[in-house]
Amino acid sequence: MLDDTSDPFMLARAAQRRAIRRRRRAARKNPFAGAPGADETPYLSPTQRQGRRAEDRARRHLEAAGAQVLQHNLRCQAGEIDLVCLDGGVLVFVEVRHRHSPRFGGAAASVDHAKQQRLARAAAWFLPQLARRYFAGRTPPCRFDVIAIDGAELAWLRGVFQAPP
Repeated sequence: MLDDTSDPFMLARAAQRRAIRRRRRAARKNPFAGAPGADETPYLSPTQRQGRRAEDRARRHLEAAGAQVLQHNLRCQAGEIDLVCLDGGVLVFVEVRHRHSPRFGGAAASVDHAKQQRLARAAAWFLPQLARRYFAGRTPPCRFDVIAIDGAELAWLRGVFQAPP
């Protein structure tokens, strides 16, 4: 039988284990060490970075169209609201969807009934806080919009669905 120190595979595997242990120890000390933009935000996966870019693009589009973006990435147990903006006197909850191709129905079609329910629950959760902060406690008229990004094409779909009463 060969000695563990003479087998290149075993040597490589031991080096991998040591490297993994070092990374885990470093991550426990500082979970954001070595991540891109570590001083600003936690590490994001490639898919999360792509989603962040789509939300930034949607935000710029809304602001260029005259809407005032109030909040972004509101998270609660009920779900997440990508963008909250003021369009005229209407409080708008915006879901941003991005797809590379329309092969499976495109970005707009991905906001199905279950997603609409999650958005409505999350909006109901945040509405009292938003009303206090931006509308002096009065509940404003609300609308649910979708910004669908299919490849390079962006479409702002207003009033896509109504929240259940």
